[in-house]
Amino acid sequence: MLDTHARKYVQPSIDKTASFFLKRGRTADQITVIALFVGLSTSVFYVLGYPFLGVIMLWFSGFLDAVDGTMARHTKTSPFGTVMDITFDRVVEIAMIVAIAFVHPEVTFPLLLLSVSIIVSMTIFLVVGAVSEKAGIKSFYYQAGMAERTEGFLLFSIMLLFPDFLFWSTLLFFVIESFTGIQRFMEAKKILK
Repeated sequence: MLDTHARKYVQPSIDKTASFFLKRGRTADQITVIALFVGLSTSVFYVLGYPFLGVIMLWFSGFLDAVDGTMARHTKTSPFGTVMDITFDRVVEIAMIVAIAFVHPEVTFPLLLLSVSIIVSMTIFLVVGAVSEKAGIKSFYYQAGMAERTEGFLLFSIMLLFPDFLFWSTLLFFVIESFTGIQRFMEAKKILK
């Protein structure tokens, strides 16, 4: 939801950063790989006991993730770059879930529910993107929903920074992600008839 409606407010800084990297001969795929490692550092910092630093790295990786997409739209897009981008986003999310489960094994079941909701929602998202004839600003049809990347980052940040509420914040994330999956499924029924 925020990615769809609030992007215009941060896009100028994303454009400037993308331009900076392009002028220095960097490619979108290179920034995608850097975003992956920055995102994975979130989990490392969390396990080491530095959740605030982990959250900073999480948001920085998200910013780079937006930059690589802007770079790709200003150059020749790479289908494999799209595969890397979507896959690496999930790897970062999975790494955070595993790190949280490692530090807080008492919330393993809610984390499993969250993982299932992400898998189902992303499966619908990817299949609709693959079979839809519509195309958006991205290289495939982008289904908006209640929980997009920014909402996920907000919820992950709450989970990382407020361990006393971890059980409930994880369940909240699960509910929001599940609702998003249902939204996407219902939209798919409409647009693919």
